[in-house]
Amino acid sequence: MSSPTSTPLEDIQVDRDNLYLEEVFTDLKVATLRRLTPVKPDGTPDETRPVLFHGQTQLMSQMGPLPVNCAIEAANLEEAMQKFPEAIAEAIERMIEEAKEMQRQEASRIIVPGAAPGGSKIKLS
Repeated sequence: MSSPTSTPLEDIQVDRDNLYLEEVFTDLKVATLRRLTPVKPDGTPDETRPVLFHGQTQLMSQMGPLPVNCAIEAANLEEAMQKFPEAIAEAIERMIEEAKEMQRQEASRIIVPGAAPGGSKIKLS
């Protein structure tokens, strides 16, 4: 059964106009940086699109390691390394705010007596 946002297998195709060469850099401690260089379908660099940088690290939580990912606005690898700490800090702050918002929403949820957990059916006696 497919959902409205899923794509049938026969319709899956490579987006030839959105290809990137991915390179991974790590300090083998806390930082992983990905450089995504745009390429044309023949594999040659596509100078018309910007190079993208993404950072990744892990935080230890009570539930185990928690991955933290972020985009980094940078012109080159050196700049991406310099901006990594701030970008990760901002990503962590967003994660904390999203978790707080989820807690607020859960706390304000109306509970109907006799309703199945997660359901919206009302049981009449």
